Order: sequence, then C-alpha cells, then structure tokens
Amino acid sequence: MKSINYIFGKELRVLNIGLEQFYLDLKGQGIKCVQLDWRPPASGDQETLDLLSKLLG
Repeated sequence: MKSINYIFGKELRVLNIGLEQFYLDLKGQGIKCVQLDWRPPASGDQETLDLLSKLLG
C-alpha cells in the first residue's frame, strides 16, 4: 500500500465543483484548475426531483 506522502511535491491540479470564487483564486495563483458548473438537479426541490425520477426511471 502506498503512503500518502507520494502526493507531496507533485503539481497541484484541481477540479472545482461549487463556488466559482475558489476557482478564480486558484487560477490567480497559477494553479491548473477547471471549474465545473454543476447544480443540484431541480435545484433540490423534492417534488420536481420526484417527477424527474418518474420521467427518467
């Protein structure tokens, strides 16, 4: 089993899912990063999620 120490000293690459400001801060520091524009299905509304489940299920 590898020790976690193998990741130290390697180039940091980040996939940011969430607040775009985190992505912008990392990018501003020269860190390789990608911003994923993800949002919860149906904006988290349970009734709409249930309808989508029925439609797609």
